[in-house]
Amino acid sequence: MSLLVIGTVAFDQVETPFGASGKIIGGAATYVSLAASYFLKNNIHLVSVVGDDFPQSGIENFHRRGIGTEGLEIKKGEKSFFWHGRYRADMNSRDTLETQLNVLADFNPVLPESLKELDFLMLGNLVPAVQKSVLNQMNKRPKLTVMDTMNFWMDTAWDELIETIKLVDVLTINDEEARQLTGEYSLVVAAQKILTMGPKYLVIKKGENGALLFHGKEVFYAPALPLEEVFDPTGAGDSFAGGFIGYLAATGDLSFENMKRAVIYGSAIASFCVEKFGIERVTDLRQEELDARIKEFVHLVQFDINLA
Repeated sequence: MSLLVIGTVAFDQVETPFGASGKIIGGAATYVSLAASYFLKNNIHLVSVVGDDFPQSGIENFHRRGIGTEGLEIKKGEKSFFWHGRYRADMNSRDTLETQLNVLADFNPVLPESLKELDFLMLGNLVPAVQKSVLNQMNKRPKLTVMDTMNFWMDTAWDELIETIKLVDVLTINDEEARQLTGEYSLVVAAQKILTMGPKYLVIKKGENGALLFHGKEVFYAPALPLEEVFDPTGAGDSFAGGFIGYLAATGDLSFENMKRAVIYGSAIASFCVEKFGIERVTDLRQEELDARIKEFVHLVQFDINLA
């Protein structure tokens, strides 16, 4: 199977109660692609845009992980997208200190012909109209299209967002965004409303409280692994999405049971992401580390009970 990832490749500068990162590589598509590469080998393709300030070492890192960059546009004489933020003491809320759109301001991706028939599509957090345009460029409908979005687009591009949501198979958002999208406080009620908007599946990310998967009347809950230290939450949601779709693309199994497994694998990758600044932990995981983390998740949720 093959995977196409659309989203940002960027620079971040992060401040947390544990320190400051300085300027580091980030971006939704970066995290998604790297996370997916632990499951799907050598058939991930990235579409994004950067300026000529983006380091060659960053591109080489993609190649080392088997991620194709034929869709990565490099604009000469321009700068890459940049975000600077500070996390508060609870590590769940953050303040944006600076955003520089730079090359992202007029990003309108044109897919190379070689990428128009890939099997799986991950629409990372972007302007909904751009997400829709990418989906419309595909020569055939992917086996599965996953879309991530955020409350900013609910505030600024509502109609485009709703039109794009209609076209995808899986929507991933956080609990606050699910409530804003539907006007419902109960996540169960909110999920049922969202599933009438078009997607067959919905993933609601709850940060340190895990993730919920909805399909029809079926619900699956995956807890977050209790960690001794959360160093930097940036990219955790995108790492989750990458692990989720990467596992599905690797297995080719789109049953609800396998979706549940994909949620666990995505959660495992996300749990590594928060342990260091930026992409450091999701760049060079060892297979034995990932296997051990998955076993921790299984142990966390597995129990026997006798109701007789």
